[in-house]
Amino acid sequence: MVGEVLLDRYELEELVGTGGMSSVYRAHDRLLDRTVALKVLHEHHLRDPEYVERFRREARSAAVLSHPNIVTVIDRGEQDGRQFIVFEYVGGENLKRLIEERTPLPVATALELAIQIARGLSFAHRSGLVHRDVKPQNVLLNGDGQAKVTDFGIARSLDVQRGMTQTGTVLGTSDYIAPEQAQGKHVDEQTDVYSLGVVLYELLTGEVPFPGENFVAVAMQHINDPPPSVRDKRPDVPPRVDAAVQRAMAKDPADRFPTMADFGRELETCAAGADDGTQIIAPAKPARRRRSKAWPLVFFLVGLIALGAVGGYLLFRGSGGSPSTGGGSATLRATTAYDPFGTGTPGENNAKAGLATDGNEATFWPTERYYDEQLGKPGVGLVLQAGGSGKPPTIVVSTDTPGFTAEIKAGDSASGFRDVVSGPQVVSGTTTFAIGGGAHRYYLLWITNLGGHQVDHVNEVRVG
Repeated sequence: MVGEVLLDRYELEELVGTGGMSSVYRAHDRLLDRTVALKVLHEHHLRDPEYVERFRREARSAAVLSHPNIVTVIDRGEQDGRQFIVFEYVGGENLKRLIEERTPLPVATALELAIQIARGLSFAHRSGLVHRDVKPQNVLLNGDGQAKVTDFGIARSLDVQRGMTQTGTVLGTSDYIAPEQAQGKHVDEQTDVYSLGVVLYELLTGEVPFPGENFVAVAMQHINDPPPSVRDKRPDVPPRVDAAVQRAMAKDPADRFPTMADFGRELETCAAGADDGTQIIAPAKPARRRRSKAWPLVFFLVGLIALGAVGGYLLFRGSGGSPSTGGGSATLRATTAYDPFGTGTPGENNAKAGLATDGNEATFWPTERYYDEQLGKPGVGLVLQAGGSGKPPTIVVSTDTPGFTAEIKAGDSASGFRDVVSGPQVVSGTTTFAIGGGAHRYYLLWITNLGGHQVDHVNEVRVG
């Protein structure tokens, strides 16, 4: 088609991209003497009314979106049955090419790109559209560092009730697909939040979080596997940025940022911290259905991590405790609460963490009070710093609030626990967790169900 002139106006000069549904050409608009981009529906789709309607809907959807971070639709046309859409021409590369050539990106650069994408998507959401196919290939870079979202081909109205994009239809790209989308369930702006979280993970690490050989294999990981920690791949990423990515990629849409605008604001705060070297844990949203008083946002967890053994020792001495040793050479010392999906460490009684390993069954670390007896988030936990030699063969947990469910996770930093090293158990009085895998620097007692209590107590944790 290069060299053809459509509607006696648009001269096709170069094929710049192609996909499963359409091809994109750089073209010259003879009428206004400017360069534009033409997206032309593939000929073999012209006999399918569904594809034609989806293509037309893209033009109608994108035409109402006028924003610096969204590619502008200029015109739509048809010639000899061929459908095409005219866009502003963005002369740079797409974000996928940048990832292939330059990742991992500097943290500040990755955040700035994600912020711009979030702004464009937030505008689309306010206009009543969810994109549903957020991926690097659908973000264009204009050469001046400006990102522009494009390809609203499978966008869906947020208030649609009937039509070809009903619940039960799986559309999207598997590497970036949200769990609910992969299952053909209802989608909304939290679906785009998840996909942008995946994109940011890739910008920071150079890899997608869930690689696989086919759509089903990748989709099943999105549905079932917890999001990996960015810091496991790249320890220089601030914990707050890692926490933001983790929250955006929460399995339950209700555990993600409430809106794309909220996600964008958190990324802006992270970017400000990245500029001045600040590394603090993200203030995640309060748990759903909770009616607790507001806690001050005092974030000092990373200060403890940076101080290392000295900081842990001071916290331990401040709580009046001694390391739990059990019967072997490995030791455990509770250093802090862990609440990446909630109000942060102050709300989970961080200062009382050391009471869980002070050797006194009468004292305890309490969770925050949950008035409807529901966590409303993936979990809350207690960080245990390992000492001595070897790994604990078992970890014994004692409580005077029996019935809550917990498991043990492990990691080499106090802010990333990717490995699950024990199965979940209901903690009844004194319960022993068998620990698998190799030795780790930190372990996490991860409570996933309150067991009908408003507050759970961890009276003592020790090596078995």
